Amino acid sequence: MTAGAVETPYAGLATRTLAFAVDAAVINATAVVVGAVIALCVSVLHLPSDIRHALVAIGGAAYVVWCVAYFVVFWSTAEQTPGDRVMRVRVLATRAGDGALKPRQALLRFVALVLAAIPLLAGIWMMLWDSRRRGLHDRMAHTVVVFEPRR
Repeated sequence: MTAGAVETPYAGLATRTLAFAVDAAVINATAVVVGAVIALCVSVLHLPSDIRHALVAIGGAAYVVWCVAYFVVFWSTAEQTPGDRVMRVRVLATRAGDGALKPRQALLRFVALVLAAIPLLAGIWMMLWDSRRRGLHDRMAHTVVVFEPRR
């Protein structure tokens, strides 16, 4: 560490972006494998085009549900996603004992993350100026992202 640098327990933009990239890779790799298996199974069947279009719509909806469930389940059960684990950070509630998020709180955080990204990532950039490195989604869900203690 350089002279004058202050160490903080809160994870910043770079660490959280790398964790999100790992999560995106896991989500998309899983979706590609599942999609390929389903496409292979459907290709064997001779289905009308209307049913194929319906299957595409169902697949899109399943992808959205998969993305939401991935983050909500990991945040509310393990306090971290696989990407967070790689980067050694945890998502903690700032209310109710500073522990794991409740599922409703994790869902709120996910929805707020999407909203924070819409206006040119303005709700995410704000973590650069926050003392606890919180984005709009962290403020709305009353969460902080902290580094895991060294073992």
